[in-house]
Amino acid sequence: MTGTRNGLFVSIDGPSGVGKSTTIRELRTVLAARGIAAQWTVEPPRGDFLGDFTRTHGGQLTGMALACLVAAARYRHVETIIAPALARGDLIISDRYIASTLVLQRLDGVPLDFLKLLNAYAPPPDLAVILTASPDAIEARIAEAGVTHRFRADPTAPAREVELYRDAAPLIEDMGATVLSIDSTALPPSAVAERIADAVAALPLPSEAPTTPLPPQES
Repeated sequence: MTGTRNGLFVSIDGPSGVGKSTTIRELRTVLAARGIAAQWTVEPPRGDFLGDFTRTHGGQLTGMALACLVAAARYRHVETIIAPALARGDLIISDRYIASTLVLQRLDGVPLDFLKLLNAYAPPPDLAVILTASPDAIEARIAEAGVTHRFRADPTAPAREVELYRDAAPLIEDMGATVLSIDSTALPPSAVAERIADAVAALPLPSEAPTTPLPPQES
């Protein structure tokens, strides 16, 4: 993404079952109460033909093929939703972004170097929130919510996702983002949302944010 970046971009990622959706609902309430307007989006983007295709057919793919489809939907997301919002000066918050790719596609056996290259031109968020929790807490939340996709069906996934998100944090920082990692094991979603809202309010002026992505870092 090139050109003037007048808005702020926040992404929220975390292991499946960590409570991300609930936290985002709480964050909407907190930001509204503080008078902070935000545009909300999600990956893959809903209402876009490529995002909807990815949601409908992504489960039929694995490995590099799925990683390429997810990246294509991301670049379409940037082109049609994220970049225009930033040009307008909006605060845009995305439910999932690059951090999820660096975890879920690695669970699928895709090499990290390939993922970094594939996403090298996706603009970094100003703030990348990574939610985490103990694997036991995540397993309990999945048991309560139910298995909704193949990654949740893997009993080893929670521990592996927690570890991979920990590994992803410095990679996201290398791309130019500020990373906020929050352990939600013992925190209610409302408290997590308050911490995110505080971090959003403390973001530097958009003019200080990079307008083009940095090249992928060597592992």
